[in-house]
Amino acid sequence: MTLGFSVDQLLPKARGGGVLKMGLAKLDESEWLQPNPDLSAREAGFAAYPEGIQISPEGEAPGAELAAMLGVSGGLPEVACAHHEDMCLLTLRQGDEQYRLVGAAVAWPSDWTPADKMGLPLRALHAPIQGYEEQLASGVDHFMAKLKPGAIYGRCNWFIAAKADKRWVAEAPEQAFAHVTSQNAGETLFVRSERQTLRRLPETGAILFTIGIYVAPLGELSADNQQRLAVAMQGLLEGEGERRGAQHYARSLIDFVQA
Repeated sequence: MTLGFSVDQLLPKARGGGVLKMGLAKLDESEWLQPNPDLSAREAGFAAYPEGIQISPEGEAPGAELAAMLGVSGGLPEVACAHHEDMCLLTLRQGDEQYRLVGAAVAWPSDWTPADKMGLPLRALHAPIQGYEEQLASGVDHFMAKLKPGAIYGRCNWFIAAKADKRWVAEAPEQAFAHVTSQNAGETLFVRSERQTLRRLPETGAILFTIGIYVAPLGELSADNQQRLAVAMQGLLEGEGERRGAQHYARSLIDFVQA
């Protein structure tokens, strides 16, 4: 299965509400990382957000292994600068049952701060996600424990943002979406997709988690995808809409698509 490397390609395969699921697809090597990344955008992203790079001593060896595997001189920061994807490293300490974040090179985080997450186990990392502990935590822990070197798995998601910024910081939704109307929703609502992959490094046993960020205005998406989002709005309003702020943009989105 392929996921693609754009919002239009990712949306049909992405989770955007409802019960939390890993929704993993096995990927070929050629589908792992985006080809021909915009390296000037990556350089600018890290220059604007240098605190996105956080490496603990436990992350040094996996970072060096990853760099050697991809033919990059250096460690995790250099690898992330050479690719479209933000990258995180997780390791399992002796006696622990959960993997912990030991390295992050993240230019475009989706409303999280790497320094605040360093050293945390998986369940604590995902604590802000509504329903994670109840619906997904055990499955994620089991998957991470069983993941074999060489296998690559991917998934994707989407949410609606009020800005096209690659580095997204949440605002109060009643303020962020105050300017959105059914007439301008095509230009003022943006669909943000995270294309995530998981892969175990063979030597250190660390797990690499990559996050490729893709953002597109609602009005530039295919008609099928616009309709898909309009249908999804009702599910958001009935489920996790409050956390996503859906009540502040859903009607405008639906009316724009149906006009």
